[in-house]
Amino acid sequence: MFDLSQAAPRAAKLTALGIGVALLATACGGSSTPSQTGSGSSSAASAGISCPAPSAGAGAGNSQAATNSGPVPPSTTTTSTPLKIGSLLPTTGSLAFLGPPEIAGVNLGIKEVNDAGGVLGAPVSVVHRDSGDTKTDIATQSTTALLGQGVSAIIGAASSGVSKTVINQITGAGVIQFSPANTSPDFTTWDDKGLYWRTAPSDVLQGKVLGNYMATCGAQTVGMIVLNDAYGTGLQKNVKEAFEAAGGKVVAEELFNEGDSQFSSQVDKVLAAKPDAIALITFDQAKSIVPLITGKGIKPTQLFMVDGNTSDYSKDFQAGTLKGAQGTIPGTFAKDDFKKKLLAIDPALKDYSYAGESYDAVNLISLAAEAAKSTKGTDIAAKLKEVSEGGEKCNSYAACVTLLRQGKDIDYDGQSGPVTFSDAGDPTEAYIGIYEYQDDNTYKPVREEFGKL
Repeated sequence: MFDLSQAAPRAAKLTALGIGVALLATACGGSSTPSQTGSGSSSAASAGISCPAPSAGAGAGNSQAATNSGPVPPSTTTTSTPLKIGSLLPTTGSLAFLGPPEIAGVNLGIKEVNDAGGVLGAPVSVVHRDSGDTKTDIATQSTTALLGQGVSAIIGAASSGVSKTVINQITGAGVIQFSPANTSPDFTTWDDKGLYWRTAPSDVLQGKVLGNYMATCGAQTVGMIVLNDAYGTGLQKNVKEAFEAAGGKVVAEELFNEGDSQFSSQVDKVLAAKPDAIALITFDQAKSIVPLITGKGIKPTQLFMVDGNTSDYSKDFQAGTLKGAQGTIPGTFAKDDFKKKLLAIDPALKDYSYAGESYDAVNLISLAAEAAKSTKGTDIAAKLKEVSEGGEKCNSYAACVTLLRQGKDIDYDGQSGPVTFSDAGDPTEAYIGIYEYQDDNTYKPVREEFGKL
């Protein structure tokens, strides 16, 4: 357990990272001294991990943003080609749990845009297709179908690995690819002709937040089990850099491939290194990996998860299996009023991961089309950065499009937090939410941490 007397030097190391992450807690409770590193004598079963007490963050407040209290003025420009958006989101595969909130976010965005009169005088339509995962060719087939229907933008995929299989197909057709959940740093420098955008921040940020957070919880050694794809290895790299910059040591890094079903070897090798904490950078393979770890006597309080596997496990594990484990998900905590709107779209919804990012993608595409006075993909892309920065703040389609039609510049901030794009189409600032598992293996918000890239 981390001694409060060590807080100052540890905090200094964290501050030295210099990435703009505003840690909402800088020390952990406890009274014993840290275990010695390098001796190989500490073990996850006995290590003292004591994370900061929960105190939910306030989120990215939009109290200064414009709201719409009157009728939306009609567009002065109309289109003979109504805006059509496709979605390429998972209803099957290892990220299928992310499909319902993302699809609900898209559908809510479409509803609100059309309730406000649509884009350029015409209603917006949406076509949904499954992305599958990298074990199948579903994404390519779905993309071909969407492009054949004349969409101007495709929202998806959720998986960075899947997006890599279709990004050239989409952008090469002059269509926007707008992901609500891709976090691989590789997309920042991708040759996408200015047509790839995302509302989820690069894992440069999530990795640094998670690495920092494990250090604030007193972990001096960490073992990692990692999905060997663009998402997993990219996040692994940034977690490791942050954790080691904070004075810790990564003592084991075990990879597995998409489609693998046996993980005993990876678990055994990580536990043999006797880490204080274990980071699981996986998708739904966590359903198989977690029981292997806890079955060896490892406490769930020493497990740290990520957006690819921070999900509802109430039907998968016995009560208490994950109690005290923590996970990170990019974006602000879903607010109650937003949850109510999503539940009106999908009453069966239990998870809200990336719903805000998906909703924001619809709004941003629609607003950029209004600003461009065009529904052509390349024209919309040319206005996406402009509607995200520099003007009067607004946080709904109705409010923002009213300002645009009054000839004003806008700065859209959404349900996922502040949205300001770089020239590469990445968010330049974002929140990372930290969540903690309860006795029923569902998770609740703990704190939000803000960072700039």
